[in-house]
Amino acid sequence: MECQECHQNPATIHFTQVINGDKNEIHVCEKCAVEKGYIHHKEEPYSLHHLLSGLFHFDTDLMQQSQQNKKATLTCNNCGMTYRQFAKIGKFGCSQCYLTFNEHLNPLLRRVHGGNTMHEGKIPKRQGTSIYQRKQLRDMREKLRNLIEEEAFEKAAEVRDQIKELERTIGQSEEGEHDGS
Repeated sequence: MECQECHQNPATIHFTQVINGDKNEIHVCEKCAVEKGYIHHKEEPYSLHHLLSGLFHFDTDLMQQSQQNKKATLTCNNCGMTYRQFAKIGKFGCSQCYLTFNEHLNPLLRRVHGGNTMHEGKIPKRQGTSIYQRKQLRDMREKLRNLIEEEAFEKAAEVRDQIKELERTIGQSEEGEHDGS
């Protein structure tokens, strides 16, 4: 297939665009793709690694470019790895990197894991009651903090009472476990 622009070189770059159900295909050579702005410069072949590491480059807003520059200069004191190297490789150099890049990891993890930044795992059915109750208690305390910050004191009082009741239930369950031992 020949290039749709110059009609001289073979088309090596193929774009497919679908807008409102209308499919538009463009087949151009690399030279015309650069000239027309379809690509910015000649890049190395695209690989699965590029696709996965692309998840690390999600700051496209102009306001976030200064933060992007800050990330690029951020360097781990232990191993010397920069955030840019981490984003390219997709792996940390040492355990200290987690602490160094921590500020920039939560948005990344939220994006990769569908909004979750904390692994909670499965709760076992037999002995999971107390684990589930503690998780529920933690969530309720967080909800109480948010309600107080929002000055929704009536709802906060209701949640506070629910927390007290749940704490009482957990206390009774723990006493029963210790008595049965």
